[in-house]
Amino acid sequence: MEHQHFQISWEQFHRDARSLSRLLMRQGPFQGLIAVTRGGLVPAAIVARELDLRRIDTFCVTSYDTGNSPGEVNIVKEVSSEIGQTRGEGMLIIDDLVDTGTTLRVIRQFLPKAHVATLYAKPLGRPFVDTFVTEFEQAIWVDFPWDLGLGFQAPLVKG
Repeated sequence: MEHQHFQISWEQFHRDARSLSRLLMRQGPFQGLIAVTRGGLVPAAIVARELDLRRIDTFCVTSYDTGNSPGEVNIVKEVSSEIGQTRGEGMLIIDDLVDTGTTLRVIRQFLPKAHVATLYAKPLGRPFVDTFVTEFEQAIWVDFPWDLGLGFQAPLVKG
């Protein structure tokens, strides 16, 4: 399936992370934050700063193959045993995007009491997220600023 691309600049990403933080201020307080790696690392840093959270852990998973197609979820690292024992109670899980929900479905099995937030959501993944900023159509491929370089952009009519 051919994807349409939507490029997100660093400035837009930062604005969206701050918007997510504002929404989360009404949901908390949270005892700490869990970044879903790797996509959740950058928004987690911004949200942790904005909410003044110092207790930070990671849940490391892979769910895309080398062709950027959804694949099997592989857990590389779980959260600390202390957080795991509470099933995520009082914790905030941050990821950049929920696409099909495959990754967050697995994480929610481990941490069903945590609050899950993403900057961006697609329709298939929305049921697995408690808070998000912007929804994209399922067919849109979101290009994040850390995946982009500076370069010439051809006019749309020539694309």
